[in-house]
Amino acid sequence: MGFFKSLFNKITNRAEIDWDDLEAELIAADLGVKGSMAIIASLQKLGRKISAEDVIAAARQHVKNRLIAPPATPLPSSPGCTRVIMVVGVNGVGKTTSCAKLAHFLSKKGHSCLLAAADTFRAAAVEQLERWGAKLNIPVIKGNPNADPSSVCFTAHQKAIAQKIDYLICDTAGRLHTRHNLMEELSKIRRVIAKNDETAPHFTLLVVDATTGTNALQQAKEFHKACPLDGIILTKMDGSGRGGVAVTIQETLNIPTCYIGTGEEAEAFAAFDPQHFVNEMINS
Repeated sequence: MGFFKSLFNKITNRAEIDWDDLEAELIAADLGVKGSMAIIASLQKLGRKISAEDVIAAARQHVKNRLIAPPATPLPSSPGCTRVIMVVGVNGVGKTTSCAKLAHFLSKKGHSCLLAAADTFRAAAVEQLERWGAKLNIPVIKGNPNADPSSVCFTAHQKAIAQKIDYLICDTAGRLHTRHNLMEELSKIRRVIAKNDETAPHFTLLVVDATTGTNALQQAKEFHKACPLDGIILTKMDGSGRGGVAVTIQETLNIPTCYIGTGEEAEAFAAFDPQHFVNEMINS
């Protein structure tokens, strides 16, 4: 990530801190306007010449204060009940891969998992999920090409209940958050799943690409309207992602980051650790 390190290098040895430039740097790190202004306000209250160390300390403290640690088990299981996880997001954020990684993550903890290939309009997505399922030994339920995604989730849920599966993970189609009809489809999936269990889906996770920047906040807002979100999966943190958007989404919508993806391999996936996250922002 290295955002704080990069910021430190930019402002070291400056005779004076230019507040406008600093605010622009913080916003560029996806910390948002509100967060950036809060950091600057805390620095200005010091009432003395500001050093690069002061800036990093204030930014670090701001991030630590805003990031709430998710539960020790973000998606707690319930004996005798299949927990349904809906995974949503725009195209290209790594949603299908994240579904497979999440299933692998949970299975390593001793839970049984089933994947529902509900992205029925993109044949490659179904094939991709099937390849992951075969590789990880996790069963995948799919429908016919162009089948109603709701019916795929409904059938998969029935099978998961019958087989007493701990977790059903539904990979929904990537959709632009600006397309109202596609967002409405998510609401339909939720209603249909609830016919099997009125408390389902139990968790809805939004996959966010860390390289997207501030647009990810708008994505989160629109998806949250269509299907209330319980958490975030932050992907592509191995690339140029600065990760500040995790702070902005939590600060604005009170939606925690639950998982983080750092590569293409199944093992490159972990529960989100706020302290580790902050340390990585500072030290990498």
